[in-house]
Amino acid sequence: MSREARDGDWLREKVESAEASSLALLGSEQFLYAAAGGDPVPEALLVAAAASEHAARETFRQWTEDEGDDDARAAFESVAEQETEHRSRVASELDGWSPESGPPGPMHAYLRARDATVERIAGGMVGRPLVTLRTHERLVSFFTARGDDRRAGLFRDLRAETAAVLDDGISLLETRCASDSAWETARLVATYTIRLAGDDTADALRRLGIDPAVSNSG
Repeated sequence: MSREARDGDWLREKVESAEASSLALLGSEQFLYAAAGGDPVPEALLVAAAASEHAARETFRQWTEDEGDDDARAAFESVAEQETEHRSRVASELDGWSPESGPPGPMHAYLRARDATVERIAGGMVGRPLVTLRTHERLVSFFTARGDDRRAGLFRDLRAETAAVLDDGISLLETRCASDSAWETARLVATYTIRLAGDDTADALRRLGIDPAVSNSG
């Protein structure tokens, strides 16, 4: 039996396959209820989106402070700048929004605890973007259905820019994963990042009295 080739395509296929259920939940209509903490209304969803962009900004900003890989640090700086801009663009849709202090959610708490370069890239620039692509797609659908083309366009643009981060992350890993064990580490971290986001959403739904096992198909 020939050995399975490991590369960026292999990584993405394995991660998306392993966490298909989590990704489906994150891209479902029920995600909107979890994000809004109840009935999904535009303001609540925009607040949640702004907070998400802020959390990502802080994760990448922290990584730039101690990352020893020059190219990875430059990539993290670029993503931090992008997330700062994303936060600003979403916040501009709100009246006087500012980020709340306090600990990050489970996904970003996990990411900020990573100190190895491959783990940071895999979690922050592969797993996290795969989560965001689903949630932004759902927000695009939400605002489109409401006839709010401007806000739908906002999240469509953010989604496209996030997709570029995913491509950059995979490219970075392809120059740093020189062994099967390195690829396996990347796979495990990216997979767990998505799982944490999915579990967090499922927990939020349960607090609202919604069964995520049923809602997942929504």
